[in-house]
Amino acid sequence: MHDLCLVGVVSLNDPPRTNVDLSVSKCRSAGIKVIMVTGDQPPTAAAIAAKVNIIKHPKNEMNYLVNEMGMSPEEAMAKCTGIVIHGDVLAKKHLEEEKLGLDEDHPDKGAFIQEWIAKPEVVFARTTPSQKLLIVAACQKAGHVVAVTGDGVNDSPAIKKADIGIAMGSGSDVAKNAADMLLLD
Repeated sequence: MHDLCLVGVVSLNDPPRTNVDLSVSKCRSAGIKVIMVTGDQPPTAAAIAAKVNIIKHPKNEMNYLVNEMGMSPEEAMAKCTGIVIHGDVLAKKHLEEEKLGLDEDHPDKGAFIQEWIAKPEVVFARTTPSQKLLIVAACQKAGHVVAVTGDGVNDSPAIKKADIGIAMGSGSDVAKNAADMLLLD
C-alpha cells in the first residue's frame, strides 16, 4: 500500500422505500411493534430508523443519552424510549450466558434481550443470521406472535423460525422458500 494516488471518491445512497414510514405508523396504530434488524452499522441504522418512524424520538435513544448527554449506561437504559444494539454487544452478552451454563429453561436466560425488546423503539444493527434467530426466539419467549420480513439468504433462518415468515417478491429464492407468505408488491 505505497505510492498510491487517490483517483476519486464514490458516495452511495440506499434510501428506504417510499411510504415505509406510513407502513410503520399503520403497524403501530394496529398494535404491532416494529423492530428493525439490519446488517447496517449502528449510526446508519439509527438514521434510517428515525427516517421511517421506527425511532420516533432520537434524543431519547440510549446511545444518544450516553454519548451526547453524558449519562451512565444504567441511567440511560432506565430513561430511554429507544435503543440501537450492535450485534457485537448481543454476541458478547450471549457468550457470557453460555459461559454461565444457563440452559434454555433458566429464568435468567436471555434477560438482557428481554430488557431491550421491552423498549418501545428497538433497532438491532450489524446482526448475523444466528443473532436474528436469537432475537426471534426472545420475542417469542416474551409471548409475542412474531412476523419476520426479509429478502436475502441471510434472512431465511429467521423467516423460517418466525410464527409468520414473509419474503419479499424481489428477494432470493432461499428466502421465498423459507416463507409462509410472499409479498409481491
